[in-house]
Amino acid sequence: MLRVAIDGPGGTGKSTIAKAVASRFGLEYIDTGAMYRALGLKALRNGVPAEDENAVKAMLDETVIDFAGGKTMLDGEDVSGLIRTNEISMAASNISKLAIVRAKVDEVSRFLASTKDVVMEGRDIGSTVIPDAEVKIFMTAAPEVRAKRRYDQLREAGKEADYDKIFNEIQQRDYQDSHREVSPLRQAEDAVYLDTSDMTIEENIDAVADIITEKTGRAV
Repeated sequence: MLRVAIDGPGGTGKSTIAKAVASRFGLEYIDTGAMYRALGLKALRNGVPAEDENAVKAMLDETVIDFAGGKTMLDGEDVSGLIRTNEISMAASNISKLAIVRAKVDEVSRFLASTKDVVMEGRDIGSTVIPDAEVKIFMTAAPEVRAKRRYDQLREAGKEADYDKIFNEIQQRDYQDSHREVSPLRQAEDAVYLDTSDMTIEENIDAVADIITEKTGRAV
């Protein structure tokens, strides 16, 4: 069994890197953050406030999240493109503070990690979800670098983007994620710290691949 846990704050490129590394090593890519984003999207759509735990629980009981062909499916709908906005990022951060939400996502994540070799990325994979993962990496980058990456990503997708707003939202989300009571964002003690501020995507992929090989002896 090979389980690679990649944690870190938003905007570090974890999804892009995890997908590429999974492809290189023939592993299954699991985006736990997409689950929170999907739940955040549904909460916004249905007018369910994150602070209303009873309403959130009722929503969870009627929600099915799955992955199919690299797509994030919410109640049978492909929401992969809808959940990659700053508004949904904040909604995901807000709803993920609830223990019942994290328990739901953790349950699904652990099941997937117990049935196949995976690269799983999120905020608390190595520290909470699969603390016995064979490889743990804490990936980060300077806030201004992450804001610029997100800005460029949105512009390339033809969407409007405001750098200052993105930068402020990233700082706000970093604070929320690291100060929440349930499974806060933190580096697991045995995780490899990887600062990608000055790395290209390819350099980042190579760095993660090298860590996996060093830890497991498994080459590409």
